[in-house]
Amino acid sequence: MTPVKLIDHTLLKPDTAEKDITRLCNEARQYGFGAVCIPPFYVKHAVELLEAEEDVKVATVIGFPMGYSATAAKVEEIKRAIDEGAHEMDVVVNLCAVKNGNWNFVRNDIDSMTRAAHLHGRIIKVILETALLADEEIEKLAAICTEVSPDFVKTSTGFNGGGATVEVVRKLRGLLPDHIQIKASGGIRDAATMQQMIEAGAGRIGTSSGVAIAAELGG
Repeated sequence: MTPVKLIDHTLLKPDTAEKDITRLCNEARQYGFGAVCIPPFYVKHAVELLEAEEDVKVATVIGFPMGYSATAAKVEEIKRAIDEGAHEMDVVVNLCAVKNGNWNFVRNDIDSMTRAAHLHGRIIKVILETALLADEEIEKLAAICTEVSPDFVKTSTGFNGGGATVEVVRKLRGLLPDHIQIKASGGIRDAATMQQMIEAGAGRIGTSSGVAIAAELGG
């Protein structure tokens, strides 16, 4: 797999316009990125634009960026995104529950979202927001994800504090079984940083700098 196929070409700004999504999808097609990651509002538009492009998937976000929506609301978001054609869901854990040590709630939240996605054969990426977590919280979340088995664990939203680091990707890779991949996201703006994340164990890269990275890689 070429490095650019690992990129989720991302645009999640709150003032994103339809023309921006059109540009993003055209860039994904041109450079051969693995997916576009976009606001739920634009899923249908992106699916229509990429309908003939089987290699570029449409990913969207759930409970984004705070994660403290009710579990039922997140599940409904997932169902709506699937109905509109999304292939992959990047979902945010409930950090309020994490910080209160309410691990039964956290497990149910992650499990409910994972089941909703997997029931329809969709990919789910669980966002931990590692910059806001203590080591023991990361370890506990990794243990829950090991039990529930989402497809990916993702480092960060990119909206709440720091993004991905080599250290946290390496830590997650050591905590998770091989079948759960890692998506590094937040602050990855050049090919060298992307390569460091891949070497640390990331199997997917979330970035809004995909075009610049592809240019560096000779794409």
